[in-house]
Amino acid sequence: MKTNSALDYRCFVVLVMATWLELLKYASELIFEAPIDTSKKSIVWVLGGPGSGKGTQCDKIVAKYGFTHLSTGDLLRAEVKSGSERAKCLTAIMERGELVPNEIVLDLLKEAILARAEESKGFLIDGYPREKSQGIAFEENIAPVSVIIYFEASSETLTQRLLGRAASSGRADDNEETIKLRLKTFLDNNDLVLAQYPDKLRRINAERPVDEIFAEVQSILDPLVA
Repeated sequence: MKTNSALDYRCFVVLVMATWLELLKYASELIFEAPIDTSKKSIVWVLGGPGSGKGTQCDKIVAKYGFTHLSTGDLLRAEVKSGSERAKCLTAIMERGELVPNEIVLDLLKEAILARAEESKGFLIDGYPREKSQGIAFEENIAPVSVIIYFEASSETLTQRLLGRAASSGRADDNEETIKLRLKTFLDNNDLVLAQYPDKLRRINAERPVDEIFAEVQSILDPLVA
């Protein structure tokens, strides 16, 4: 009980600190400067349902443009392994089956961008934001997004791809019912995110060959890096 109480207290402290930092940000918003100049280094949100092939396209973007690829899942896993106080807080939250507060996720993204701001040619934010509020918080706390690339595929196509992946990997928990539920949750939240940014959104048909899709990706990114 003492161990759990200590972990809960540390989690409380981490969240209080994150809230305090938010209050400081609002108090100084008139002099706030974004961590990076997006006129020189683009920030690209890469969105797409599970099975859309966005991971493959991210690899190709990194290879051609030298962008830094950031995934919130990777950042969270790396932080948990670090052994920091925040890592202990994250472990406690995950063990309780709770969602990691967006303030912590946003802090990890901001720290990763700041750490690479000098040498990076641009940033790919993979699979984030997942909700409308996350997109708003990102732009308020980090920087405006330059463009949003959404790899679009029908639910039927995504379901078949995921079923094929599950069969080859032996993951019995990825049955059709589970997959359809995941896709519905994604689409319901994603539609709200996309509706927030009609001028920055670029939809790409992801039901085509990889190279054909990447040709369209290049037509979007080439003007940004010119």
